[in-house]
Amino acid sequence: MFHRRRPLSERGPDRGRGPLSGIRTPRRPGSGAGRLRRRIAALGATLILPLAGLTALAAPAHAAGTLTATFSSQDNGSGWQGKYVVRNSGSAAASGWTLEFDLPAGATLTSNYYADVTVSGQHVTAKNAYYNGNVPAGGSTEPYSYWFTATGKAAAPTGCTINGDKCDGSPDIPPTAPGTPKATAVTAHSVALSWTAAQPGDHTVASYDVLSGTNTVATVTGTSATVTGLTPATNYTYTVRAKDTRGNIGPASQPLTVKTVDPSTDPTPPTAPGNLRSTGKTSYSVGLAWDKATDNVGVAAYDVYRGSTLAKSVGADTTTATVDGLSPATAYTFTVKARDTADNPSPASNAVKVTTDDVAGQGKQLKVGYFVQWGIYGRQYFVKNLDTSGAAAKLDVVNYAFENLDSKDLTCKAGVTRGTTADPEDPDQGTDAGDADADYARPMSADQSVDGVADDGWGKLRGNLNQLKKLKAKYPKLKIVASIGGWTYSKFFSDAAATQASREKFVKSCIDVWIKGNLPAYNGAGGPGTAAGIFDGFDIDWEWPGSEGHPGNHYGTQDKDNLTALLAEFRKQLDALGGEHKLLTAFTPADPAKIAAGWDLSRIFDSLDYADVQGYDFHGSGSDNSWEPNRTGDASNLYTDAQDPYSFHFSIENAIQAYLDAGVNPRKLAVGFPFYGRGWQGVTDGGAAGEWQAANGAAPGQFDTEAGVRGYNNLIASYPSMTVHHDEQSVSTFGYTGANGQWWSFDDAWSIGKKTAWIKSKGLLGGFVWEMSGDTSNGQLMTALDTGLK
Repeated sequence: MFHRRRPLSERGPDRGRGPLSGIRTPRRPGSGAGRLRRRIAALGATLILPLAGLTALAAPAHAAGTLTATFSSQDNGSGWQGKYVVRNSGSAAASGWTLEFDLPAGATLTSNYYADVTVSGQHVTAKNAYYNGNVPAGGSTEPYSYWFTATGKAAAPTGCTINGDKCDGSPDIPPTAPGTPKATAVTAHSVALSWTAAQPGDHTVASYDVLSGTNTVATVTGTSATVTGLTPATNYTYTVRAKDTRGNIGPASQPLTVKTVDPSTDPTPPTAPGNLRSTGKTSYSVGLAWDKATDNVGVAAYDVYRGSTLAKSVGADTTTATVDGLSPATAYTFTVKARDTADNPSPASNAVKVTTDDVAGQGKQLKVGYFVQWGIYGRQYFVKNLDTSGAAAKLDVVNYAFENLDSKDLTCKAGVTRGTTADPEDPDQGTDAGDADADYARPMSADQSVDGVADDGWGKLRGNLNQLKKLKAKYPKLKIVASIGGWTYSKFFSDAAATQASREKFVKSCIDVWIKGNLPAYNGAGGPGTAAGIFDGFDIDWEWPGSEGHPGNHYGTQDKDNLTALLAEFRKQLDALGGEHKLLTAFTPADPAKIAAGWDLSRIFDSLDYADVQGYDFHGSGSDNSWEPNRTGDASNLYTDAQDPYSFHFSIENAIQAYLDAGVNPRKLAVGFPFYGRGWQGVTDGGAAGEWQAANGAAPGQFDTEAGVRGYNNLIASYPSMTVHHDEQSVSTFGYTGANGQWWSFDDAWSIGKKTAWIKSKGLLGGFVWEMSGDTSNGQLMTALDTGLK
């Protein structure tokens, strides 16, 4: 039975003891206030005393049940001080406040007190400190109200809000009514409308609702909309109203009544558009153009079809379109039909076939590396090491592994620190496990930080995620994706994918946590939007749909179709976010039986940007001496070894061929490279330097409870006298230590060079690494991979 067991993985000792092994120094709540008080005292009484008699510049008109903020200031000659007192006139305590305001022209903040402050130009955002966020009913933030010092002329700031409401407690002024809508095009089943913009009140206009009577029939962000699905020869009355960024709704416009076209007045369809052609393409879009159609009355619109699916409609005056939301390295067929005002469709234009670009770009190869969440413990491998080793400059994508699924809610799980059990055969080894400390709560020291700046211990974002944020700032082209699942965390994928409702819920939760960054509060870290902008998509590591994986995993024959539907739901919801394309990838098996059981290769690539195809763990022995303890074997050979005694011969070539035979575009496939070795002990030479010879279980591993596995750097350092062999026929590297009878299968610069040349010769997308901590400190293996894929 073929298994993929993560080397030094979440099954190992690091994850279980991780949070205990990293020394954490959280700051206690009482110490922060004391520190600030001591800082103020150090400035002297001349700075503090004037605050007791500040002159109020504005008196708030309190609104019942809301927070308000009163500003006052004091001019000291060389500078001035401003202060906001937050008051609660409601009947219940308020928890947490955020002040926003704009400094007067010429003013510059020099210091802030009793709040966490960010400044952008003249705009100031002040969030409560941990000790003054709770404002009791009828109470205020005194004596710890936010205050600041500034240069320039003293004056009241403008645009003050507290938690989004006006600081004086008065209600928002909504937008005005838009102009009366006009019908710009009318057909038998649709009406196109336009209107003049509403004037904003206190906040920017965000959208417009188009209403038919009291029913909202369209919501748009611009000043035009097309209402479809109408009945021919029927009168409809429309009004439009504006909504601002705070959700305030303005009054409705004057009404417009319009009658849809009666089809019986025009039975003649338009002519077919001519000369359909592609004007350009990217990985995710195709540009099209065509010649105009003609009609006895008039062309109303053009409909662009992707296969038999309507992809886009454009107006009669437009003969170009860009079809978005496509999958990379995928062939599409497009046609265009004209449509007149009676909604008669024309014959289809000529068909145009276009294959989208791949993710890497023409003539380029993709390089992906897994960074393991728990590597900061026993391995002492930090995000910073991706930078100092030179790997970050060579990688295109970093897969952050792994995040778990909640066993009860079947959602993306975050905000917990629960280690896995030590028994790899425990069915509940990974159930509800996770490491919020490593993810975003553990403060990193200066020498562990990408930019050399330590986490302050109070920040809402710390740990690996803060370091990944810094790494992206240093390498703007680098993409980071959240890897969900893995060997130990795949137990509940089958349940989460079981129904359309469960799929929608699961995907929404993953996007909410990892893309929108709404991390659960944990140990003073996390909160809404905390991790926004860090992750550029998802990597799905379901091991394995439709077949056995970790003991206790849920699986069944339904998984194959449900996985296809789950990936489609990820693609749908990621695309709906708008903005820059979000990646969706998957770790996929080398075993043909597992492919057949769970992966519909004819459909999943409609959703996936690319697949990371397993290129390692073809043979091995685990710490419990399961799997293949009694015979050595190549773990990541390129070709079938002629001496391989097993009935089924695993190799990279055989694995990739299974995908190519199914019609998968080679530019959707990345090949896996192990930055670790798998070893056996009690091995005699047998005339083959130990290859395919009898063994007596797994060799001692890098970690006591993870036998049979060593990172490449640890392996070569532990056995400097090991004799290394290069098998030219199978393209595999192995080492034999005759003194203690150990045999190790691994990749080195030689085998990486051979494999990367093969990848390029086959036109494949590139390569990926499991996992980065196994490399040397100066990135020898990553350098070999980068050199080979150039």
